[in-house]
Amino acid sequence: MNLRLYDVFCLSDVSGDCTCSRRISSIFLTFSNDIALLRLSSEISLNSYVRPVSLPPFGEILPHNNYCYITGYGRISTGGSMSARMRQAYLPSVDHQTCTSSGWWGSTVKTTMICAGGGAQSGCNGDFGGPLSCIVNSNWYVHGIASFVSGMGCNTPQKPTVFTRVSAYITWINSVMNNP
Repeated sequence: MNLRLYDVFCLSDVSGDCTCSRRISSIFLTFSNDIALLRLSSEISLNSYVRPVSLPPFGEILPHNNYCYITGYGRISTGGSMSARMRQAYLPSVDHQTCTSSGWWGSTVKTTMICAGGGAQSGCNGDFGGPLSCIVNSNWYVHGIASFVSGMGCNTPQKPTVFTRVSAYITWINSVMNNP
């Protein structure tokens, strides 16, 4: 589905004032999969803070304990305050067989999802929509988009953070990117 927007996309600075950045000309959604693409009305300028991101190949599945990081502004702990600055946490990937086993997430986790963490660090409320960046063959890729954590709280044992698995949507991403 392609929704047209005519509002201005604003980023809030420290004082809470909005600084208009770019117009969003289109939003592309998949309604049941927790993933969306934004098409900006003009190009962005690359610099030391803004860089393109690499996407994994279609269908790529990470092995258990692959080296990954989540980044975001979410809560630092269950019930805690939101972070005022972007934070990162090391979250090793959890293979699908483990993540979907009894006592873990079971059938809640689908093949279009990836799990990471489940130990001392995890994503938390407010991190949703943020990237899970993983290193594969010495290159960084966005393998996941933060989706949910356990209702029992962040850092719950055997309840790793669940992400939308980007490699499951490469065909869809390419079709949106190739049809301006």
